[in-house]
Amino acid sequence: MNIFNFNPSDLMSFYLTFFRVSIVLFMLPFFGANSIPNMVKAALAVVMTIAIWPQVSFDGSLMPANPYNIALMILGELVLGLTLGIIIHVIFSAIQTGGNFIGVHMGLSMVNVLDPMTGVNEAVTAHFLYMCSILVFLSMNGHLYLISGLVDSFKYIPPGEIFINDTLVYQIMTISEELFVLAVKVASPIIASIFVVDLALALISKMAPQMNVLMLGFPLKIMVGFFFLSMVFSILSIFIAEFVHTLPAYMLNIIKAASPLDMPPLK
Repeated sequence: MNIFNFNPSDLMSFYLTFFRVSIVLFMLPFFGANSIPNMVKAALAVVMTIAIWPQVSFDGSLMPANPYNIALMILGELVLGLTLGIIIHVIFSAIQTGGNFIGVHMGLSMVNVLDPMTGVNEAVTAHFLYMCSILVFLSMNGHLYLISGLVDSFKYIPPGEIFINDTLVYQIMTISEELFVLAVKVASPIIASIFVVDLALALISKMAPQMNVLMLGFPLKIMVGFFFLSMVFSILSIFIAEFVHTLPAYMLNIIKAASPLDMPPLK
């Protein structure tokens, strides 16, 4: 007699849901940052699994029967998390690249700071724009769209069965090709202004060779760069807003492209 009405299939379904949440979610930005303690990540994964499981989950019969297949399933979940994370990393990598362009032209390329989320040294202007873009992204509920994309993956991709095809690769490459275009758009106002300053200094050095143009140029470039950097924030907010509005469609297209042909029934 089953006193507690225990169903092993429900337990396997909960485990499959927990695998998807704990692996895929923390491969995404913000949730998987190194600055977040592991205990907090584990607690968040359990809470989100409990919240998602009654609404959308996998059938318990999809749990692999041997450890080898379980390892393959976990590998597939890792690939799915990396695929979805590319969409988000592209926009912030573009902003960081634009910030590095700005730092080089302002003469601040040697002033580096350590990014606590990635552990990489970058120019101070790149880190500053990166942190501002994160604040704008979170203020527009971009993290909620990431959770929504995770939930949509339950409807289209079975556990560990991501389907890598030409359509998926093409969509990822289409999103990635916007990296340097967006970086140039972010850095173009400062690059243009610094170019005008360099041109003016070149004319001054020709007209008045006795002036120390080198000592005059460094503070002038920094001053002009910071002036136009304040104008970049409005442009940056527009780019982030457009990206957040199109993020659900991007993630849904990627998930559908990675979906296998035969979909198993959901719980």
